[in-house]
Amino acid sequence: MEKGAPMPRVAIMGSGISGLAAAKELRWLEPVLFEATDSIGGVWKHASFRSTRLQTPRPDYEFSDYQWPDRNDPSFPTHAEILDYLHGYATHFDLWRFIKMETRVVELRFVGDGRPSASAGSFSELWGGKGRPFADKPAWEVGVVSGPSGVVQWYEFDFVVMCIGKYGDVANMPEFPRGRGPEIFRGKVLHTLDYCKLDEESSKQLMKGKKVVIFGYKKSAIDLAVECAEANQGDDGQPCTMVIRTLHWTVPSYSIWGFPFFLFFSTRFSQFLHERPNQGLLRSFACRLLSPLRTGVSKFIESYLSWKLPLEKYGLKPDHPFVEDYASCQMAILPEKFFAEADAGRIEFKKSSSQWCFWEGGVVLDDNTKVKADVVLLATGFDGKKKLRSVLPEPYRGLIVDSSGVMPLYRGTIHPLIPHMAFVGYIESVSNLHTSELRCKWLGRLLRGQFELPPVEAMFRQTTEEIEVMKRTTRFYRRHCISTFSINHSDAMCEEMGWSSWRKKNWLAEAFAAYCNQDYMEEDKLE
Repeated sequence: MEKGAPMPRVAIMGSGISGLAAAKELRWLEPVLFEATDSIGGVWKHASFRSTRLQTPRPDYEFSDYQWPDRNDPSFPTHAEILDYLHGYATHFDLWRFIKMETRVVELRFVGDGRPSASAGSFSELWGGKGRPFADKPAWEVGVVSGPSGVVQWYEFDFVVMCIGKYGDVANMPEFPRGRGPEIFRGKVLHTLDYCKLDEESSKQLMKGKKVVIFGYKKSAIDLAVECAEANQGDDGQPCTMVIRTLHWTVPSYSIWGFPFFLFFSTRFSQFLHERPNQGLLRSFACRLLSPLRTGVSKFIESYLSWKLPLEKYGLKPDHPFVEDYASCQMAILPEKFFAEADAGRIEFKKSSSQWCFWEGGVVLDDNTKVKADVVLLATGFDGKKKLRSVLPEPYRGLIVDSSGVMPLYRGTIHPLIPHMAFVGYIESVSNLHTSELRCKWLGRLLRGQFELPPVEAMFRQTTEEIEVMKRTTRFYRRHCISTFSINHSDAMCEEMGWSSWRKKNWLAEAFAAYCNQDYMEEDKLE
């Protein structure tokens, strides 16, 4: 940014973890943060159940410059504790002055120069012509509606940061054969998005004494099953039935045969076993030689989970390696009482493909088995891509995902063909807070002009390589997850920011200690 030039105007959309981190890192630009609801917190406020807890310990889920007040507490924080933590973060860094509550973004218009094209020659026209984040004039018009007025107000911005997230807001609903959808069912059908809006008493009354069927076997479905079982204690209680399409590995704690979980995936040494983007011939050869060790680590973890949990008893043992779930961010932490409730008969399991439908008294599975139900809860996830498409204009709407179904983001932040815009919170790792915060630090330095983006073609080569690595690592690659090469991913961002990529104090810690947010404090605070 040239000295004496007017301060660029920056808009941030969404006040979840990513939006707050972006506001903090860009506060020197006096950004405007648009929040559609009356509260910050994102999914922790609007897409959490009363029993929802964090899936990582407190120290692994904190901002690098704002620690938990009770970070030595080994328990996993509840969603209410996380909201308190985020409110404290916003207050500590004086972020409230940037936030416009109950102000919903309804439309974006690109008014800058440069449009995406199939012609490689047009690539150089994007990003200010030279990889610059700011052009010579405003690039985006943002249309917002405040409160109940319904009137759209338009604002001009030089740069937009999308932090509206992949979860919440837009439910991913199954499709059913004509005449076999929920309209013929006599009971109630709720997506988890609707369930989250119920208070504690209403949610208990919804399930108490009722035949409840839950579709799904990820974190939300598992939490729902435990809440259902707790609501059905006593003689009049009914078992909850989980219908599972795809099995995934679940973990009861962050200890495997007495070893801390981070030893297997979160150190430089452990990640050396796994393929990473642009690793070169020598390292590719080393990865091939080390594949038996990589397989052995996965089987070591699987042996513990099969011993610790009654997976065989309930037919819940996946037929794919544990590492594939870890590499695709599919691993879920089990609530403490989950299998205890199953042993007591309050949670039952059935399997079905996506080819299921309704009948008057319940649901029909793919083998024509009829399951009676009073309530059907759909833990079928959210459609974050649809949410983005509803805001972005053409032709950018069609660029959200590539042919593999993954959103191609350079450094997990920049779409090469959508100029003067960043996306934070759309790439996943073991700790999404860490993933988002580091990208906001990187974005802050990009907007300060401390480095420039590479040519669009080079950004595409990088994102394509990452996607190809995910394809070779896991069958569940249709989400941008960097868990098995997260340190290498962070190294590249540090180098572009002018930081040292090795963040530990000595080589022993560098090789065998877990990497976490505290390793990515500002350079001057490490001295």
